[in-house]
Amino acid sequence: MKTIRTCLAIAVLSAPTLAAADNAEAGLALVKDLGGVNGLALACAEARVAARARELMLVHAPKTARFGAAYEESTNDAFNAQTRSGKPCDDATALTARLNLLALRLADALPIAPKQ
Repeated sequence: MKTIRTCLAIAVLSAPTLAAADNAEAGLALVKDLGGVNGLALACAEARVAARARELMLVHAPKTARFGAAYEESTNDAFNAQTRSGKPCDDATALTARLNLLALRLADALPIAPKQ
């Protein structure tokens, strides 16, 4: 009986940790997507879109090397892919629409912490 209680206590106490880990992974994937939009915006000279992508990154993403590196790597990959492809750029409206969808998903996965 004591073993069952111990297992139950461990399960209950670890549930928030598992949920936080899932949110962190989902958030990391979104940060990579955000970096991709940023790279496209930079390659296509859409400064306002790139500035908003950066702002979303700074507001939502945890200030860790892992998230920063993921954003930077995705930005570089998207920038290089766009400039090497020779394909025409998406217009600012299309990039902004992608950014708006990401902003909504970021708000769920990585909500902004209240200022203290």
